[in-house]
Amino acid sequence: MPRIWIMYTGLMTRQPDVSAARRVFDRALRALPVTQHHRVWPTYLRFARRVGGIVAERVYARYVQMWPDRAEEFIAWCVAQGRWAEASRRLIVEIDSGRSGSAWRRLAQIMRAQPEAVAELRVEAILRDGIARGRGAGELWTALAAHFVARGLVEQARDIYEEAVVKVDSVKDFAMVFDAYAAFEEAGVAAALESEAERAAKGKAGDLMMDLKLLRLERLMDRRPFLASDVVLRQNPHSVAAWLKRVSLWREKNDEARIVETFEDAVLRVVPAKASGGSVAELWLAYAEYFGASNRAKEYRDVMDRAVAAPLGSKEELVDLYVAYAESELKGGNIESARRVLTRATAHTAKSLRVWALLIDLEEGAGSVAATRAAYDRVLELRIATPQTIVDYAQFLEDHSFFEDSFRVFERGISVFGYPVAIDLWNVYLARFVKRYAGEKLERTRDLFEQALSGCPAAYAQSIFLAYGRVEEEYGLARRALRVYERATQGVAREKKLEMFKYYAAKTAELLGLPATRAVYERGIAELGDKDAVALVLDYAKTECRLAEIDRARALYQYAAPMGVDMWAVWHEFEVQHGNEDTFKEMLRVKRSVQAKFNTDPKRLAALEVEKQAQRAAALAAMQPEKPYPIFVQGDVVKGFGRGSKQLGIPTANLPSEAVERALKDIPIGVYYGWAQVKGGDVLPMVMSLGWNPFFKNEKRSGEVHIIHKFKDDFYGQNLKIAILAYIRPERDYASLEALVDDINMDISVAENSLGRPAYTQIKNAAFFD
Repeated sequence: MPRIWIMYTGLMTRQPDVSAARRVFDRALRALPVTQHHRVWPTYLRFARRVGGIVAERVYARYVQMWPDRAEEFIAWCVAQGRWAEASRRLIVEIDSGRSGSAWRRLAQIMRAQPEAVAELRVEAILRDGIARGRGAGELWTALAAHFVARGLVEQARDIYEEAVVKVDSVKDFAMVFDAYAAFEEAGVAAALESEAERAAKGKAGDLMMDLKLLRLERLMDRRPFLASDVVLRQNPHSVAAWLKRVSLWREKNDEARIVETFEDAVLRVVPAKASGGSVAELWLAYAEYFGASNRAKEYRDVMDRAVAAPLGSKEELVDLYVAYAESELKGGNIESARRVLTRATAHTAKSLRVWALLIDLEEGAGSVAATRAAYDRVLELRIATPQTIVDYAQFLEDHSFFEDSFRVFERGISVFGYPVAIDLWNVYLARFVKRYAGEKLERTRDLFEQALSGCPAAYAQSIFLAYGRVEEEYGLARRALRVYERATQGVAREKKLEMFKYYAAKTAELLGLPATRAVYERGIAELGDKDAVALVLDYAKTECRLAEIDRARALYQYAAPMGVDMWAVWHEFEVQHGNEDTFKEMLRVKRSVQAKFNTDPKRLAALEVEKQAQRAAALAAMQPEKPYPIFVQGDVVKGFGRGSKQLGIPTANLPSEAVERALKDIPIGVYYGWAQVKGGDVLPMVMSLGWNPFFKNEKRSGEVHIIHKFKDDFYGQNLKIAILAYIRPERDYASLEALVDDINMDISVAENSLGRPAYTQIKNAAFFD
C-alpha cells in the first residue's frame, strides 16, 4: 500500500497541476497510518520546495505540526527564501517551547537586519521579553536599538541605548552595548560632518547640530568608566574592591560630593557577612583616610566614631579600626585622644593583644610607670600575653630598677606557659638574675637552677645545665660545677649525651687535668651506644696519646674494634705514627677478625658465591653477542681517582662523562667485557665498570676500563674506543679491598674465556676500530 502511494505521488510531482498534486499528497497522508507518513513526507517536501511560495510555507507548517522537533528545517527554508516574518514567528514558537538555545540570538539578528519585513510583529515587546528572561541581554538590547535605527527612529534608538547601559548586569553585555552605542554616536557625528560639508559647499551657514553630536559622544566616552563600575556593582553590591574603584574614579574628577556620596552608599549597602574583595572595615578606613589626608580631623573622627559603632564582619575588623584610629591620633600628636580611643578599644575588644600592645607602647612612651604596669598586669590577667610580652614587661621593670618585680614577672610567665616555651623564659630569667646578683646570692641562684631543672623535660635541659655549670665555675666551686656537668650527662636527651660527655670531659681536663678525664670517658663508653661510644673512645685514645700512654691508647682501639663502626683509618694512622711491625700485624689480624664477624657470615658468603657463579655462567653461556650488544663508545681518556694502580694494582682508563651517559642510555650499571683500542693501536680485551663504584662511594657515575694488557706509559688525553659485548654482574659493595680485587680478577678471567669464542673475536675487525 505505501509503495503505491509513493509511486503515485512521485508521478504527480512531474505534472504541472500543483493543486492536483497537493490533493494526491493529502489523500496519501489520510489513507496511510501515521507510522508510515515518514515515507511520504520527503517527497512532499521536495515538491513543496520546488513550487515555493505560499504552498511551500503551508506544507512546512503542516510538517512541523506533525514533527515539532523538526522546526529548524522550516526556519532554515524561511531564512533561505527571505520569508523573515514567518521565520521570526517560528523562532518565537521555538523560544516558547524551549527547544532551541540559540533562537533568541537568531531572532535578534533577523529583527536587526530586516526591520521592514518584521514590522507587523511587536518587535520591541518581543525583545524586551527576551531581555527580561535574561537571554543574551547585550545582543537583544543592541538588536532593539539597531531595529529602531534601521527604521529611522534615531531618538528612540538613543533612548534604548541609554536604558541598556544602565540596566545590563554583566560586563560582557555592557561592553557589547556600549561599543554599539559609541558606534551609533560616531555614525551620527560622521553624518553631521557630511551635512556640514554640504552646507558649506552651498554657502550656507552651519548650525549647532554638529557641536551637539560631538558633545554627546564626548560625554558618553567620559561616562564609560562610571557605567562599567555601575555594572560591576549591580553584579555584586557587596564588592569592597568595586566600591573603592568607584571612589577612585570620582577622585580623578576631584568631585568631593560624589566621593562622600559613594562612600555613604558603600557602607550602607555592603553587608559585612557578604563582603568580598575586602572587608567593611577597609571601606570605613578608606572613608576616614580621605578626610585624614587633607588634615580634616573633625570629619575623620566623625567617620571613625561611626565605623567602630557600625556592624562589622568580625572582631578583628573592629581591632583594625581601633588600631588605625589610635595610630592616626598618635601621628597627629594627640596623645590624650589616642589614649581615649585605646581605652574604648580595650572595653570593646578586651582579648585583642594588638590593642593592648599599642596601649602599652603609648603608656611606656608618654604615660606613667603605674599606668604601664597596670596595662601589663591586665594583659596577664586576661591570659593573652605571649612570651615576648613577659620578656618586655620584665625588661620594663628592670629598666626602672624594679628588679625583684621583674623576676616575679618571669616566674608568673613560666607558670602560665608550658614547655618548650617555658625553657626560653627560664634561660632569660636565669641570665638576668645572674647578671644582676653575680655571686652575691649564690644559694638563691642555685635554688633557681634546681627549680628550673626539676620540671624540665630532658629534651630542653641542656642549656640550663650548661648555664648552671658556668655559674658554679665563675662564682662557686669547680667540684660543684663538675657535678652539674655529670648530672647533665644523665639529664639530657639521648641524642645529646655524647655531646654532653665530651663537654664534661673537656671541662674536667680544664679544671682537674687530663688524668681526671679517664673516669669520665670510661663512664661514657659504658653508658653510650656503640656508635657514640666509638666516638668517645677515639677522643679517649687521643687523650692517652697526649699523656704518652701509647699502650693504653692501642688497647682502646682494640676495645672499640668489635663495635662494628668503621675506625680502621684512624687506627691505621695511629700505628703509622706510634707502632711497629708487630703492632701493625696485630691491627690487621683484629681487622680481619672483625670483618669476618660482621661481613662474612658463612651462609651469606655461600649465597653470594652461588649468585656470582650463576652470573658468570650466564656471561659465558651466550655463544655470540645478544641485543643490545655490541655497543660502541669512544672518548678521550680523562684523569680518574688514581686508585686503580695505587690501591688495587689494576690500572684503569676513565671515559669522559658524556661517553658514560651515552652508554648508560642503553644498558644498566654493572660490570661488562669487550674489546678496547687506544689511539689506533691493537684491539685488546677489556673489562669495564660502569656506575657508582659503591665500595669507593663515588659521588657521580663513571666508566672505568681495565685493558688486559701491560702498558709502559699512561695514555691520558688519548682516544679510547671500546666495544661492549656482554654483561657480567651488577656492582657490589665489599667488606674489604681484598674482596673487591678478588672479584675483579674473576671478571678478567671471565672476559678472557668469553672473548676467545669466534663470534666475539670477529668484532675486533669491525669498521669502528682503526
